[in-house]
Amino acid sequence: MDKWYNVGKIVNTHGIRGEVRIISRTDFPEERYKVGNKLSIFLEDKNPIEVIVTTHRTHKNFDLVTFEGYDNVNQVEAFKGGIVKVHESQLGNLGEGEYYFHEIIGCTVETETGEELGIIKEILTPGANDVWVVKGAKGKEILIPYIDQIVKDINIEEKIIKIHLMEGLV
Repeated sequence: MDKWYNVGKIVNTHGIRGEVRIISRTDFPEERYKVGNKLSIFLEDKNPIEVIVTTHRTHKNFDLVTFEGYDNVNQVEAFKGGIVKVHESQLGNLGEGEYYFHEIIGCTVETETGEELGIIKEILTPGANDVWVVKGAKGKEILIPYIDQIVKDINIEEKIIKIHLMEGLV
């Protein structure tokens, strides 16, 4: 069975020349939106539409992208609400200590002393470093910055991440 990985969601059009506004959920926007890259747009109750990136730029917190053959706002209007995905065959090899979001999401976070804090539900990319959103035992969200001082060990096979619990994190 084919596996697809989310890159982002098309939330609107931008301008009149076929540009779409995407809220990204990818760890590598510069790679995913590279000119010439293939993406697939999944719309409700329809087969995926394969598109090729022709331009990419960022504006505020959005990625603005145009696709080959779609150069008019009327052509991309139907893409609103669509989920942009890549096929598993498009995932590249990562260097040591690098991970895809889908490998981190779902991992259990534990302190160095073995106390379980919860499961990573989402990854935010606000700026200098990623922030992992952990759903705690009592439903409370815990925000864990992905920095060396906090994240001590990542075991993807066992889906366990060990952190140093700094004051003020929980």
